[in-house]
This record gives sequence, structure tokens and C-alpha cells, in this order.
Amino acid sequence: MTLSRRDALLVTGAAALATAASPARPPRRGLDNQRLPDLGDGRFLNPVLAGDHPDPAILKDGKDYYATFSSADSYPGCIIWHSRDLVSWQPIGPALTRNIGSVWAVSLEKHNGRYFLYIPVKAQQNSIFVIYADKIEGPWSDPIDLKLPRHIDPCHVVGEDGSRWLFLSGGDRVRLSEDGLATVGSPEHVYDPWRYPADWVVESFSPEGPKIARRGDWFYLITAVGGTAGPPTGHMVIAARSKSIHGPWENCPHNPLVRTRDMAERWWSRGHASLIEGPAGDWWALYHGYENGYWTLGRQMLLDPVAWTKDGWPRMTGGDLSAPLAKPKGGQAVPHGMALSDRFDSLALGTRWSFFKPGPTEAQRVTAANGVLTLAASGTAPVNSSPLLTIAADIAYRFECSVDLDPGTTAGLVLFYDDKLYCGLGFDAKRFVTHQYGIERGRPANPHGTSMRIRVTNDRHIVTYDTSGDGGRTWMRFDRGMEVSGYHHNVRGGFLMLRPGLYAAGQGSARFRDFTYRAL
Repeated sequence: MTLSRRDALLVTGAAALATAASPARPPRRGLDNQRLPDLGDGRFLNPVLAGDHPDPAILKDGKDYYATFSSADSYPGCIIWHSRDLVSWQPIGPALTRNIGSVWAVSLEKHNGRYFLYIPVKAQQNSIFVIYADKIEGPWSDPIDLKLPRHIDPCHVVGEDGSRWLFLSGGDRVRLSEDGLATVGSPEHVYDPWRYPADWVVESFSPEGPKIARRGDWFYLITAVGGTAGPPTGHMVIAARSKSIHGPWENCPHNPLVRTRDMAERWWSRGHASLIEGPAGDWWALYHGYENGYWTLGRQMLLDPVAWTKDGWPRMTGGDLSAPLAKPKGGQAVPHGMALSDRFDSLALGTRWSFFKPGPTEAQRVTAANGVLTLAASGTAPVNSSPLLTIAADIAYRFECSVDLDPGTTAGLVLFYDDKLYCGLGFDAKRFVTHQYGIERGRPANPHGTSMRIRVTNDRHIVTYDTSGDGGRTWMRFDRGMEVSGYHHNVRGGFLMLRPGLYAAGQGSARFRDFTYRAL
């Protein structure tokens, strides 16, 4: 085949973009062949938590680090993760079990021996809630409404005078009571964030995600501007500082500290950063970013080394984070991540699995024991059945499960963004049901009856389905496939990710066995 000069330039450009977006070396592989950040040679490769782990809230507690994230409409939510080296992380469990709305960027803190989690929600009445616990593992209290409907992204901080505050979106703050469970007075404006040049390509100014760290005599206020999604070059990290929590705040002369400057970079829309002291006393930043070309995976957690200038300003030194970096010194690795494959000997609700927009009694629909997950049917389709979902962390993967169902039940496997955008394959006793674009389409005849094994492959946005009537010994390709690169926030909104899941609708129940996940 002979290429024209124009076609040759297009091919060369595409190859260069793919090369720039790829990591400098492949990651190591762990559970279910998922990628590992620790390269085993004293270096790590981002992301440190792959898949949707947005707006990281980080707490240093002695030698331990804890993190949690925006969990949106997934419940149980606000899963707490633990690390001792900032690179390897393992889940502890969920802090929030009651659906109070769509959870956005939270603040995780410890004060006077008690843990606090400040939780902004988007709901019929937006607000910020607080829950607390005497142990990080819980139990956590019921949510307390702080009645702050006009702000998001709280950050708890204790001033040099012992006063407690929540810093909020837009450069505002509100004082907290001594116990941290109520506000005192009304929000006030205290900070005007640095503005980028007018010709930069961004989503919007949107100052949000304030995080405050104290180093020496200074409080450092880290803020996100430029919009959380939208153009890959929009989201960025800026800094300001003050010797008093009451200001005045001086903007960093080196702003922005982090910004995606080119579409060819591996990580897009980097922002919502926290500064944290490492195990050996050096400093690091944890923030989120979208993987180039894979908005569908959501915002993943990235780790960036921090250096300090002679005049006391932080500089992030990891570049575009496409290359391996030296691990933080002095830490201790923990077993990283968790297997997504599930034999269903017990119910991993809140770590491996979560419901989408569950009702108050949703958890009563599901049990797991002796190799069987039983899910009572609800609604008519994934749109209103509150499917069980997990977080995929790889650009290519396959998951499969054996399903049998009662008369009147429709069940299957889905790739689910939200209740208006999903795809998948389900079946009842007589027919398949094809889920495309968030609606139910073709219903060809089902040759397997009430029991079959279904396999879903998502290979870099190309989705195929296979079915088996003999437990996976032989497979038959289903004749409808999908391309799902547009199943993400910039198309649909919501700040979510495309998640593998299980659903059961109609009447009766479905039984799921031997769920296996494998990164390709």
C-alpha cells in the first residue's frame, strides 16, 4: 500500500501521539493481572491507584497514610485506603453507608484522637455533611448536616490559635465549633486565587478543591482551577501561602505548579492536589488525572515528588509523570490493591462491590455465601435496578460470570456509566436483551434457557460479548458489539467512570457464580 504525503503525516502524527501517551516502560502485574505501581527496583510508575479514585483526600497519621475519594452515587461509599509508603495501597472499608446524595471531594482529618470526614453532596438540597469515628476502621457515625448548600470541596484545618475551619470552594471558609460537628457563623471570602492567562484553553475558572498543609511557619493553600474535566489542558494546581490561617494569602510566583500542557502527554486534566510529608520527611503531592484517551477509566490517583525553593515554595518535579520515579524513602510496602475476581464465599459490599444510587433497603437485595451471590430483582432494566458495580483499573480487560435466574427475572452483565448511559448483555428464559446507549434494543432468541455464562471484553473501548451454555468450555460470539470511548463525563456529565457490573430486573432473583476479571 502506498501512502500519500498527507496520509503519511497523519500516520506519523498518530504514532507519535500514541508513543508520547504510553508509559516509558510497562508496569508490573499483580492480582487479576492488574497493573502495579511498584516496579520492584526502587521506582514506581503512575498511577498509584488506577481506575476511578478522584479528588484524593490524604491523611498522615504517624507512620500510616489514609486516603479516600469522591464516590459519587456509589454506596457503600468513601472507601478508606491504607498505605505506609504512598505507593502501595490496600482498602480498609467504607465510611459512608447511607445514601445522602452524590459525594464529591471530601476532607479526611484527625483531631484530638478522633477521625473526621467532611462530605459535600449534590442532591435535591446540596450540603456538606460530617461523620466521625474513634478508629479509622469505624464504626462511623451517622451523617450530620452542616447546612452549607452553596459550597463544595471542604478542607478541615486547625489554625495557629487552635481554631477549626472548613476552607471551601471559591476562596471561602467557615468556622467550625470546637467539636467539629457544627458551623459557627456564615461563610466568608478570604482568598482570591491566581488567574491563568486569558488565552489558555480551559473548561472554566472554577476555584475548587482547597487543601491546606502546614510546613514550618507557613500554611500552604493548594487549589484547583481551570475546570475538573473539559479540555485536557484545563485543570491545574496552584498554591498560595500565609503565616496565619487568617491570611493574607500570597499567591505562588511559580503558578501553576501542575498543568497538562500538551494533548500528547500521558495524563490529562491533572489537579485536586494535596501536599503530604513522606515517610523520610521529604514531601509529595497526590492528585488525580485522566489517562490519555481513557476518560472512561475516570480520574486516577497520581504521585508527584515535591521540592522546595530557597524562598519556601513547593515545586512538583515529576514532569508529565510518564516515566518511572524513585519511590519515597523510608516507607514500608503493603499488599497493593485487591482482586476484582470473586468466588462469592462472602459479600464484599463496600470494597469490591457497590450499588448505584441505592434505596434505603437496597443492601437487603443481595447475599453471598458458598460460592453464590443471590441478587433479588428490582426495576425493569439497568436504568432502574441499581446494579452492583466494581471499579476496573485497566485500559483493556475481560470479565465473565455464570448466571442462572428465576422465571420472570432478567439478568446479565453490564458496562455502566450511569442510569442513562450503559451497555451490556442480559437474558430471560427465552430471549437475550441487548443494552446499548442506555436503552434496551434487540431481543434475539436465547438458546441457553435460564442458565449461562457471559463474557464481556472491553479491549481499548471495543466491547464484545460471548456466551456459553456449558460453563465456559465452549463459547459463542454474540453478534452485537459496541464502541464505548464516549461513555464518559465530557459526553454525559456526572464525573463517573465506565464500570463492570451485575444486574437483576423483573421478578424473582438471579444467582451469580465465579465472577472472574482479568486485565489484558
